[in-house]
Amino acid sequence: MDIPGFLYAGLVAAGGVFGYYKAGSVPSLAAGVLFGGALAYGAVETSRDPSNYTLQLATSSILAGVMGYRFYNSGKIMPAGVVCLMSIAMIMRIAGRATGITGPRHT
Repeated sequence: MDIPGFLYAGLVAAGGVFGYYKAGSVPSLAAGVLFGGALAYGAVETSRDPSNYTLQLATSSILAGVMGYRFYNSGKIMPAGVVCLMSIAMIMRIAGRATGITGPRHT
């Protein structure tokens, strides 16, 4: 089971819900639930077949790019910087697993 993948998905979704709760931001809620759901489905897929990481990788990459851009423009660590760093960590984890650096290689 892809526990880190599910935790990451839950944190992204919870961040969207929190953004809505704190600031009334509907786009935050929609993005959090959409990306959190995609990441959760990606975690289900990698739990079934570790070589099926495409959805997780694509979603993490999009989040890293968008939130990195927001962090660059705003300088705010929370939430943009934190989500960008979590996304980069997930990308590195996926790359490590895919290449066999952090565990058995799955092809």
